[in-house]
Amino acid sequence: MSCLMVERCGEVLFENPEQNVKCVCMLGDVRLRGQTGVPAERRGSYPFIDFRLLNNTTHSGEIGSKKKVRRLLSFQRHFHESRLLRGMTPQAPLHLLDEDYLGQARHMLSKVGMWDFDIFLFDRLTNGNSLVTLLCHLFNSHGLIHHFKLDMVTLHRFLVMVQEDYHGHNPYHNAVHAADVTQAMHCYLKEPKLASFLTPLDIMLGLLAAAAHDVDHPGVNQPFLIKTNHHLANLYQNMSVLENHHWRSTIGMLRESRLLAHLPKEMTQDIEQQLGSLILATDINRQNEFLTRLKAHLHNKDLRLENIQDRHFMLQIALKCADICNPCRIWEMSKQWSERVCEEFYRQGDLEQKFELEISPLCNQQKDSIPSIQIEGSYSMALDTNSVNSERNNAFYPRACDLCDLCDLCSHKLLIRTQH
Repeated sequence: MSCLMVERCGEVLFENPEQNVKCVCMLGDVRLRGQTGVPAERRGSYPFIDFRLLNNTTHSGEIGSKKKVRRLLSFQRHFHESRLLRGMTPQAPLHLLDEDYLGQARHMLSKVGMWDFDIFLFDRLTNGNSLVTLLCHLFNSHGLIHHFKLDMVTLHRFLVMVQEDYHGHNPYHNAVHAADVTQAMHCYLKEPKLASFLTPLDIMLGLLAAAAHDVDHPGVNQPFLIKTNHHLANLYQNMSVLENHHWRSTIGMLRESRLLAHLPKEMTQDIEQQLGSLILATDINRQNEFLTRLKAHLHNKDLRLENIQDRHFMLQIALKCADICNPCRIWEMSKQWSERVCEEFYRQGDLEQKFELEISPLCNQQKDSIPSIQIEGSYSMALDTNSVNSERNNAFYPRACDLCDLCDLCSHKLLIRTQH
């Protein structure tokens, strides 16, 4: 049996092509529930579905005559692999990397802990596989493969699933953003005053959460899903809609790949819950909640990293910083990220205008320029970080890590840029 032909639960195939299309639409809304623990969501709940491709390929009768079991795939990845298997030319040409490119990628990985790491160049050198290549390297360098006795083939399969469940047509929320956040998370995890307290489980949780924190992102924000009455908004009752979807999708991939199947059930359930806590912390609507809590810890000097709860809180803060660290990067990269996020905003605004909805803030291409969007968003962030820094003093012990210094740097750069 081919590696692509693994058992898939819940699929029904019909001889009639039109019935198949309807079936695919319905399967996109289904959730998978494990026997115990957190319910896992079927991936691909908000994919781009090319119905022309479905019509063209189903008329030949191939789908009805194929074996009736397939691995659970997101629609996006399923269509991509189907084109390759059937000899159809993919939309983007495939290129094989030569030794020069591989050598340059390996050289870049030797400097993966540097803040000026160019994730765009690394993505080109790895032929668009930056997330998989980076995670394989970090899992190995941190000793996680040996410590948790992970199967390398299974780990690679899981990481490919994660990377391919990011929507490549998103200008910002794509696999390159996930790789960028993961590399930033690695930098924070290596900070000496935090690293000395971290356990292998803490490190694995931090890297996995960073890699999957935006998986299957639709390219629109939560208010858009709510006002369009999207099924995800209804499912999660308008609370952390996207973050809940990212978390449940990640759990689905972990269970499907069986990456952690050899670990005790209690441990895997704990990992799933902690991943959820980390990913849910990236909800921008909870920004004040975490800032207030961090300020209280700094004021009371009661943060103790020997305590597992305090370490987990610092992982949440690190992931939040990594997620919005673009303005702290060197100007060449920061500028690219600014243009990408604005382009994604504008696309949402165009959708809202097309369907005669109220255009969301910062999404009106006619009124909101890239500089104005950056000034409004960056200046607000600078004020937030400065308010936290004002609570800090040099007597704080233990000073958990140099994340506060990062906040200082971020605030300084942002204020300079917004003033010009």
